[in-house]
Amino acid sequence: MSLLPKRLETLKRNAKKNIIPLLTPHLLKLRINTYAPYVGAGIKVEHIDLDQGLCVVSMPLTALNKNVVGTQFGGSLYSMTDPFYMLILMRQLGSGYVVWDKSAKIDFIAPGHDKVTARIKIPSSEISDIQELAKEGAPVFREYTVDIVDDQQKVVATVSKTVYIRLRKHSKSADQSSQIINEAHEG
Repeated sequence: MSLLPKRLETLKRNAKKNIIPLLTPHLLKLRINTYAPYVGAGIKVEHIDLDQGLCVVSMPLTALNKNVVGTQFGGSLYSMTDPFYMLILMRQLGSGYVVWDKSAKIDFIAPGHDKVTARIKIPSSEISDIQELAKEGAPVFREYTVDIVDDQQKVVATVSKTVYIRLRKHSKSADQSSQIINEAHEG
C-alpha cells in the first residue's frame, strides 16, 4: 500500500515536469489577456513565445480606449508594449539576472483609427551580448524600439524602452526583485 502514494507522487512530478513547460506559454498568454487594465483597453496578446523572444500584441479601437478626438488613447498604445521586453529578457537570461524597465518614451506618429499591432522581438544574439556586457557585474542598459502599426502597416506610434540588466549577485535590488522574477518564471 505504501508504494501507491509514492508511485502517484512520482507520476505527478513527472507530469508536472513534462506538461507545465508545454502549457506555460498558453497560461502566460491567458494570464496577461485577463489582466484587468488590458481587458479594459482591449489589448490582446496574439502570440507569445518568450523562448524565441517574440510577442505580438494587438488592440482594436473601442469606446473604452478612444480619446477625445476619436483615436487610440496614448496610454493604451504604450500599455501594449509595457512588460514584454522585460518578460522576454527575464526568461532568456534566467534567474541569475535582475531585469527592470528603467524608462520609456512614446512618439505619436499618426492617429490610430482601427486595430493596431506591436511586434516585440529580441534577437537571440542580443542575449549573448548582454551576458558578455554584464559578466563583470556592471549594470547594463539596453534600448529597444518597437513600432505600433495599423492594419495597413502604417506606423501609428513608436515606443522606445530602456531596460536595466545586472547579474543578480551584484545588484542591490536583487532581494526586492527576486519575488517578482520568480513569479514571472512560474507564469
